This record gives sequence, C-alpha cells and structure tokens, in this order.
Amino acid sequence: AAGAPKPLPSSGPKSLREMPHPLATSSSEEMGPALTPSPDLLLPRSIADKDLSLPNGTPVDTSSPASSSSLLNRLQLDDDLDGETRDLFVTVDDPKKHVCTMETYITYRVTTKTTRAEFDLPEYSVRRRYQDFDWLRNKLEESQPTHLIPPLPEKFVVKGVVDRFSEEFVETRRKALDKFLKRITDHPVLSFNEHFNVFLTAKDLNAYKKQGMALLSKMGESVKYVTGGYKLRSRPLEFAAIGEYLDTFSLKLGTIDRIAQRIIKEQLEYLVELREYGPVYSTWGGLEAELSEPLEGVSACIGNCCTALEELSEDMTEDFLPVLREYILYSESMKNVLKKRDQVQAEYEAKLEAVALKKEDRPKVPTDVEKCQDRVECFNADLKADMERWQNNKRQDFRQLLMGMADKNIQYYEKVCGTA
Repeated sequence: AAGAPKPLPSSGPKSLREMPHPLATSSSEEMGPALTPSPDLLLPRSIADKDLSLPNGTPVDTSSPASSSSLLNRLQLDDDLDGETRDLFVTVDDPKKHVCTMETYITYRVTTKTTRAEFDLPEYSVRRRYQDFDWLRNKLEESQPTHLIPPLPEKFVVKGVVDRFSEEFVETRRKALDKFLKRITDHPVLSFNEHFNVFLTAKDLNAYKKQGMALLSKMGESVKYVTGGYKLRSRPLEFAAIGEYLDTFSLKLGTIDRIAQRIIKEQLEYLVELREYGPVYSTWGGLEAELSEPLEGVSACIGNCCTALEELSEDMTEDFLPVLREYILYSESMKNVLKKRDQVQAEYEAKLEAVALKKEDRPKVPTDVEKCQDRVECFNADLKADMERWQNNKRQDFRQLLMGMADKNIQYYEKVCGTA
C-alpha cells in the first residue's frame, strides 16, 4: 500500500575491531579501474561475505523482516546489495516548533534501532535541532579527517524569500537531515565514531558540547596542526584526476541547478497567468448560453493544466533541486578532504628533504618521517574508498532522480493532453 511505512534504508558493518585497517591488507579487488592504486599502496578490503551472526556470536535468520519495527524483536539483520550487514537503523521525523523568549527553533526526533554491542539499549529516541547536527558534523571532521563527511543542508535562507518555519521548508530540511544521518550510518568507519554514538543516544547533548567528550584522535591532531608552509610539488595522477573530475562535476551541477530554478520560476509565473485565464471562460460562458458548454470545457481544461503544472513544479522543488544541492555540497566536501591529503603529503615531502640535507649517515629513516608516510598512505586509502562509495551512491541517486523526473514529466503531459 502507498501509505505503508518503508523499511529504514540505513546500514552498518562489523565492529572496527573485526575490520582490517586500510594499511593492514593488500586487497584491491573492489576498487574500480579509475582508482587503481599504485603497487606500494595498500587499500581497504570490502566486506564481501554476508554475516550470519550478530557481533556477539548469536546466530540469526537473514530472511527479510516484515517491517523495520520487527527487526530487533526477531534479531534479524537485513543485507544490502554490497553484502554489508545492516545492524543500525536511524530515522529523522516528527519536527516540532519551539517558541522561547530568546528564540524560536525546530527540533526533530531521531530514532535509532540497533543490534550493535556498542550500544547499551536496542532502541533510542532523542530530539535534536539543526545546530546539534552541525556539531556532529564538525566533530566528525575533526576526529576523522581522512574521510569524506556527508554535507548538511545549508543553514541560512534568504530572508523574505523562504519562511524557515513553513511546513514545506521544514519537511525539506527534515528529509535532508534524515539523509545526512543515513549517509553516516552507511559508512563503515563513521558509523562507529564515538561522537555519532553520543549524538544518537545522549538525552542532554549540551553537556557533551560544553565539556568536550574526548581529545582529537592522533590523526586528527596531525592534520589539524599542519601549517600552510608546506607546498605540494604535484598530486599523484589518480588524485589529480579526482580533483579535475570534482571541479567539472560541481560546475555542471551548478549550471543544471540554475537552469532548473529558472524553469521553476517560469512555471510558477505561467501558473499565475493560467489561474487568471481559466475563470474568464467560465464568466464568458455565463453570458452566452449558446457557447456555455464549450467555454466551460475550456475553463475545466485550463484548470486541469493548472493542477498538473503545480504538481510538476512541486516535484522539481521538493525532489529534484535538493539532490542537486546535496551533491554540489558533497563535491565541496570531497575537495576539502583532498586538500587535507595534499597537506599531509607536502609535510611528508618536506621531512624527506630535511633528512636528505643532513650530512650524517643514518641507519634508517627517522620515526617521525615513517609516521608521516603512514598518514599519507592512510589518507590515500581512505580517500579512495570513500570516493568509490560516493560514486556508487551518486549513480544510484541520479538514476533514481532522473528516471523519476522523466516519469513525472510523462505523467504531466498525459494529464494535459488527456484534458484536450
């Protein structure tokens, strides 16, 4: 049935303790041809085999459950197309408006269902506002600098153009926040981040914001304090290709976004004219009895065209534009990770040069240089894995988006031609 709730399409893999580190394996079978690593670079191994037990060893039935609400009671896990076991489900719904003396804001209910051992309970329900989501993203960027962090919907809107408390705006933002959390939940590393756990489970998130839950990871510190004094000679070809692709991709999407907005604007202006145009024929038909029937038919036809055009414009505004905006922001996020990778490589090159300039013979490369090399390799492996994941998501999202828009346009013209 159309109104039946859909299973929550989020997923999570094995615990980090059970997963090989990107630098600890030499498997590169899952990488696409465009991202083939160099022989000396070790890449992460995808989880190819389906799990038939929970993290604690309890055997489970992997048949599809009747609904997402029965997952925990029956201890069943769903499997996605990539073979990664789904054991974490997160959804954002039930927006509520809060009016206080100093401010007015919207909170959203974040519901979590899980079978992971890292969680004390199988289900959580907390309320979060936009700034809480923003806090989570900042924490993920600090603690996981080698990974691509999904973008948040833009916070600010043009005053007077969009009412940020309107039902339409709130619903659009809710969908974007829901997708943001699902992107994190799908990620094999980000979904196990301690800040993400706190975001999903803590009743009072402000307490964690004030005290600071933990120090940055060593990787986070190394990237955070890299100065701008290092200059990269040149990116490796594969990363240069990624940078060029992201530049072209964001440019093309920006063009499509501008054209789509102009089309919607023109459609809405045309819709205003149509709504004024239709009633004229009804008035005319009331004045001439002989022409009443055909004139009323024209008026009804115009009315149907108005309804069909309004639906098409809403679909473009609510479904098409948000995906374009998300991927424009996504490409900017990927560019930022690429810049961080360049900084670490530049630091490594500078350290190598410093060692080479020293006269005394050294039996081996200094430890700090080796650590810097490890950071470069880890950045390379994580960035490639995230790029592959992002490309897969992009193909699925745009296939669904474009086919959906084609169907909407076909339906629009069927409705319009059917009224003739």
